Amino acid sequence: MFDTIIKAAENFCIHQIRDKYILNDDFNKDRTLIACIDIDAHSGDKHRVYISADKAFVQKVSFVFLEEDKSDDETLKDMLLETANLIVGSAKVLAEESDKPYDINTPFFEKDGIFDYDYDMLKTIHMQDNKLSIAIKEL
Repeated sequence: MFDTIIKAAENFCIHQIRDKYILNDDFNKDRTLIACIDIDAHSGDKHRVYISADKAFVQKVSFVFLEEDKSDDETLKDMLLETANLIVGSAKVLAEESDKPYDINTPFFEKDGIFDYDYDMLKTIHMQDNKLSIAIKEL
């Protein structure tokens, strides 16, 4: 499941943001915007996916989709939720193709702050000085 989410995040960077990126296991200790989206696997397992991005990364997304050079905080929160929906929604399609389907819930904004949640796996995408971390926790 986590692999399909990471693949979807890479596709997001390639096809939506259209910029080079590096994927690694770094933990971003900086203040970020954090959103969550819950997954219900058809097997009965439940997971929470955390999407944590610095404001500069979300601003880059906002520019791509809204052509805004400087978005306000509410717009950035909305764009983070949309990013979570696009990435995990795309992963859902990939999971169906690999015969491991799951349903996704509506993403919700968690906070603007330090990522201090328990997680099972985490990967971070670096795009220049901008970072997007994706973590997953079995519930």
